[in-house]
Amino acid sequence: MSRRKTGPRRRPPAPAPTVTAASPCPCGLDAAYGACCGRFHGGTDAAPTAELLMRSRYSAFVVGDAAYLLRTWAPGTRPDTLDLDPGMRWTGLEIGAATEGSAFHQRGTVTFRASYVHGGEPGSLHERSRFARHDGAWVYVDGDFLDD
Repeated sequence: MSRRKTGPRRRPPAPAPTVTAASPCPCGLDAAYGACCGRFHGGTDAAPTAELLMRSRYSAFVVGDAAYLLRTWAPGTRPDTLDLDPGMRWTGLEIGAATEGSAFHQRGTVTFRASYVHGGEPGSLHERSRFARHDGAWVYVDGDFLDD
């Protein structure tokens, strides 16, 4: 007879809510997804500022749009592929600061905190991301993780 450890059972993570064009945008702005980040994901528009690109990339993580994440990554730092973790559920975005990154700039930074639940455990990612223009469009270059 084998011994089995018993303990509290972990529930599987709750599925992420389905995001539709009429849903509140996951990026936190007061707009529907289709009128906010969804238009960037669909390729109808390009994010006009580094902060809006950051928000749209966060929303792409929420909806699992790896193609958009790769498309908006600077060619010099972009990975060949991107495998999103299906067990990761992004739950909120807070923008701490944005420097430069407007229509009048070539570079910008955005400091943010993205909250998540993974394996039933809450956490957050605190990063200062760097953005630059590539062929006229804002792209993510890289970032530094920040200590809390």
